[in-house]
Amino acid sequence: QVQVVESGGGLVHAGGSLRLSCAASGFTFRNYAINWYRQRPGKERELVAAIISASGSTNYADSVKGRFTISSNNAKNTVYLQMNSLKAEDTAVYYCNAFLASYGLNYWGKGTLVTVSS
Repeated sequence: QVQVVESGGGLVHAGGSLRLSCAASGFTFRNYAINWYRQRPGKERELVAAIISASGSTNYADSVKGRFTISSNNAKNTVYLQMNSLKAEDTAVYYCNAFLASYGLNYWGKGTLVTVSS
């Protein structure tokens, strides 16, 4: 059974840190693009960070550059999002997405809530 499961969300004060995890099962994500999206209250879902595990190539939204770091542990089939210097505007539900363009495969997790208090 293919699953993508996020964890690590919670409540943190502004300036604090959290690390989100995205664990994949039922497939090996090595050649996928693994993306972290977020949806802030009243806003559209937006791409925050992305990684191609096979190459280690990463990409970040301007709003999180220098504060968030995406990384992968291929042995654990898990991708992480380290979030530092959190701001109130980072409050959102964070979703993990695994996308393999060549086969049109697209898997989503159910999301994990991050709340940053100011």
